[in-house]
Amino acid sequence: MFPILQQTAQILKKDFNLPEIQENFTEEGLVEILTPVIKQMLDRDFERLLQICYRIDLGEQVLKKILHESDPDQMANDLSRALVKRQVQKIEIRKKYQNE
Repeated sequence: MFPILQQTAQILKKDFNLPEIQENFTEEGLVEILTPVIKQMLDRDFERLLQICYRIDLGEQVLKKILHESDPDQMANDLSRALVKRQVQKIEIRKKYQNE
Protein backbone atom coordinates (compact mmCIF):
# COMPACT_ATOMS: atom_id res chain seq x y z
CA MET A 1 0.00 0.00 0.00
CA PHE A 2 1.27 3.46 -0.89
CA PRO A 3 2.02 5.90 1.89
CA ILE A 4 -0.85 8.30 2.49
CA LEU A 5 0.83 11.30 0.87
CA GLN A 6 1.54 9.35 -2.32
CA GLN A 7 -2.07 8.18 -2.49
CA THR A 8 -3.20 11.77 -1.98
CA ALA A 9 -0.91 12.96 -4.77
CA GLN A 10 -2.25 10.31 -7.17
CA ILE A 11 -5.88 11.25 -6.48
CA LEU A 12 -5.22 14.99 -6.79
CA LYS A 13 -3.09 14.42 -9.90
CA LYS A 14 -6.06 12.74 -11.57
CA ASP A 15 -8.62 15.33 -10.39
CA PHE A 16 -6.54 18.34 -11.39
CA ASN A 17 -4.51 16.95 -14.33
CA LEU A 18 -1.29 17.67 -12.48
CA PRO A 19 2.12 16.98 -14.01
CA GLU A 20 4.05 13.91 -12.89
CA ILE A 21 4.92 14.24 -9.21
CA GLN A 22 8.38 13.22 -7.99
CA GLU A 23 8.76 10.36 -5.53
CA ASN A 24 10.18 12.39 -2.65
CA PHE A 25 7.81 15.21 -1.88
CA THR A 26 6.20 16.70 1.17
CA GLU A 27 2.69 17.86 1.89
CA GLU A 28 3.99 21.41 1.39
CA GLY A 29 5.47 20.41 -1.97
CA LEU A 30 2.12 18.98 -3.04
CA VAL A 31 0.41 22.24 -2.07
CA GLU A 32 2.99 24.17 -4.13
CA ILE A 33 2.30 21.99 -7.19
CA LEU A 34 -1.47 22.30 -6.78
CA THR A 35 -1.65 26.06 -6.08
CA PRO A 36 -1.04 27.40 -9.63
CA VAL A 37 -3.59 24.94 -11.04
CA ILE A 38 -6.18 26.06 -8.47
CA LYS A 39 -5.34 29.71 -9.18
CA GLN A 40 -6.01 29.18 -12.88
CA MET A 41 -9.26 27.35 -12.12
CA LEU A 42 -10.41 30.15 -9.81
CA ASP A 43 -9.96 32.54 -12.74
CA ARG A 44 -11.10 30.39 -15.66
CA ASP A 45 -12.94 27.24 -14.61
CA PHE A 46 -14.66 27.99 -11.31
CA GLU A 47 -17.56 25.57 -11.84
CA ARG A 48 -15.21 22.62 -12.38
CA LEU A 49 -13.21 23.63 -9.31
CA LEU A 50 -16.39 23.65 -7.23
CA GLN A 51 -17.36 20.22 -8.57
CA ILE A 52 -13.98 18.80 -7.56
CA CYS A 53 -14.23 20.42 -4.10
CA TYR A 54 -17.62 18.84 -3.54
CA ARG A 55 -16.46 15.46 -4.86
CA ILE A 56 -13.47 15.53 -2.51
CA ASP A 57 -15.99 16.52 0.17
CA LEU A 58 -14.10 19.60 1.26
CA GLY A 59 -17.12 20.85 3.15
CA GLU A 60 -19.28 23.81 2.29
CA GLN A 61 -18.26 25.78 5.40
CA VAL A 62 -14.54 25.37 4.71
CA LEU A 63 -14.99 26.31 1.06
CA LYS A 64 -17.11 29.38 1.86
CA LYS A 65 -14.66 30.53 4.52
CA ILE A 66 -11.74 30.33 2.08
CA LEU A 67 -13.65 32.01 -0.77
CA HIS A 68 -15.00 34.84 1.40
CA GLU A 69 -12.26 35.42 3.97
CA SER A 70 -8.94 34.56 2.34
CA ASP A 71 -6.79 37.31 0.91
CA PRO A 72 -7.23 37.12 -2.90
CA ASP A 73 -3.48 36.53 -3.37
CA GLN A 74 -3.57 33.71 -0.81
CA MET A 75 -6.86 32.08 -1.82
CA ALA A 76 -5.43 29.47 -4.22
CA ASN A 77 -2.82 28.43 -1.65
CA ASP A 78 -5.41 28.19 1.14
CA LEU A 79 -7.71 26.12 -1.06
CA SER A 80 -4.84 23.85 -2.14
CA ARG A 81 -3.83 23.30 1.47
CA ALA A 82 -7.43 22.50 2.48
CA LEU A 83 -7.87 20.04 -0.40
CA VAL A 84 -4.64 18.20 0.38
CA LYS A 85 -5.54 18.07 4.07
CA ARG A 86 -9.04 16.74 3.34
CA GLN A 87 -7.79 14.10 0.92
CA VAL A 88 -5.21 12.88 3.47
CA GLN A 89 -7.96 12.75 6.09
CA LYS A 90 -10.23 10.69 3.82
CA ILE A 91 -7.46 8.17 3.13
CA GLU A 92 -6.65 7.88 6.85
CA ILE A 93 -10.33 7.26 7.67
CA ARG A 94 -10.60 4.65 4.94
CA LYS A 95 -7.47 2.88 6.23
CA LYS A 96 -8.76 2.93 9.81
CA TYR A 97 -12.04 1.27 8.93
CA GLN A 98 -10.43 -1.10 6.46
CA ASN A 99 -8.27 -2.56 9.24
CA GLU A 100 -11.15 -3.12 11.65
